[in-house]
Amino acid sequence: MSTSIDDLLTFEEERPSRPERRQTGPWWALLRGAAIAAAVVVVLIAGLRAVGLQVSLLVLVAGVVTLLVVRRVVGTLAPPPRSPGRARLTEDDGTWNWAHQDALRAAINGWERPLAWAAGDQDRFGVRILPRLAELADERLRQRHGLTRESDPVRARALLGDRLWTFLDTPSRRPLSPRDLAAIVAELEKI
Repeated sequence: MSTSIDDLLTFEEERPSRPERRQTGPWWALLRGAAIAAAVVVVLIAGLRAVGLQVSLLVLVAGVVTLLVVRRVVGTLAPPPRSPGRARLTEDDGTWNWAHQDALRAAINGWERPLAWAAGDQDRFGVRILPRLAELADERLRQRHGLTRESDPVRARALLGDRLWTFLDTPSRRPLSPRDLAAIVAELEKI
């Protein structure tokens, strides 16, 4: 089987499948629940009698119905399952995007791990953290001013400021203190 580049670059949304037509309504749900309860009660009675136990039919029916009602209530109140793909959050229908409820934690972890890994080693900091900070600076410059450090270095230096420009262009050999790093990040946020 061969795939062309056109096949790889085209995107077609799948049409949502039409759900099977099911009976709905309060009477249908009640009838279905009663049938399930009856089936469970019959199985329980057969199982209890097989081991030589006898339980009142009224107690058994009440217990099964109670369990089914609790299961239904819990299922109704539970959040929807996480979808494996990126789900779209639609504001108009008021639904919550459960698939990405903790994106902030994921973003923080994306910085926390490399920062912890490079905390005591300036070489690791220069390899792991500094390129990320430079990418952030370039992206903020591109989004807000339409340039990058490479495309217009003079204007980029003026927008970044001497301290941030020097930090990104020629990193120091000594490890930065948390206060210095916080000041650099604050200047980056001001762009």
